Amino acid sequence: MTRVLSRIFGVCFKVCDGTKSPHATGFHGDRWAAFIDRMNKEGWSLGPDVEVVSAELVGGHWMVSAVGYGTRSCPGCGAGSISRHGWHTRQLQDLPAQGVSVTLKLRLGRWRCCNERCERQTFVERFPAMAEPFAHRTRRRLELVRQFAHTSGGRPSERLMARLAMPASDTTILRHLKYYAAARSTPAPVRVAGIDDWSWRKGWSYGTIIVDLEQRQPVDLLADRSAEATARWFEQHREVEVICRDRCGVYAQGAREGAPQARQVADRFHLLQNLREAVEAQMTSVSSFAGRARLSRCMKVGSASKCVLARKATPHATRLHGDRGAALIDRMNSKEV
Repeated sequence: MTRVLSRIFGVCFKVCDGTKSPHATGFHGDRWAAFIDRMNKEGWSLGPDVEVVSAELVGGHWMVSAVGYGTRSCPGCGAGSISRHGWHTRQLQDLPAQGVSVTLKLRLGRWRCCNERCERQTFVERFPAMAEPFAHRTRRRLELVRQFAHTSGGRPSERLMARLAMPASDTTILRHLKYYAAARSTPAPVRVAGIDDWSWRKGWSYGTIIVDLEQRQPVDLLADRSAEATARWFEQHREVEVICRDRCGVYAQGAREGAPQARQVADRFHLLQNLREAVEAQMTSVSSFAGRARLSRCMKVGSASKCVLARKATPHATRLHGDRGAALIDRMNSKEV
């Protein structure tokens, strides 16, 4: 990495301490040395309880050494401690800097638990705001991992994160997403359940998804699309009061058998879809008659009603066919009268 940077800026220096070699002459060399000095001293801010000791470019990535002052309470019993046992070093992958990956080498204190009844004898200081216990990545980096997993999936996210200097395998990305989803999911009674199908393989095999419409979260996935499986699930969840579904007869039968106390309603998506399809069909049939409506315009005259064909002035009214059309409309109106 040092050779590449020296070719770009025309300098050759030691990155660790920011000192320039005899070849570090010129404007670019001075700017890069000043940048290294600034990054080593004040370019890193990791939080109020973390003191940055040094930062150096090793093997093409930043290695930031810091000392942390976290909570000194035992995670087992909650008792505080003032008896130091030793030191512990954690390495955390943080957000990249200037397109270069960053590893945080955090030095933490190990303390003795003063509670004799506690199973733990020693414990390490923890930083819940920075990283989870036993994690290898900071919370802000894990947040980006989850966002990429939600948006792109496993393998596309792996390629994108490699380009952003945050390498992670597809299995790691999906594992963090599943862990986050499991931590957020709290078992709560489902009052309004939405049910629909989803495809294992489009056109071949389908499953069933059940969603809590009040919490806007998926509840369960069924392996197949059948009335028996649907009824079996609703029998285990008697708290369901409203079932929102499409017009599929399989789900209607399963809801009747498994939750007869629940009220079945049509979901808004399929109602709007059916309305759109009906309007499209009606507009298509009207367009086949050259823009004229198929139904005549009805008018009431006294107690009797008669249908008068509208006579529209068209751009072709001066031609022969326009005159014939106008005469035909007048003759039909006179016959109806």
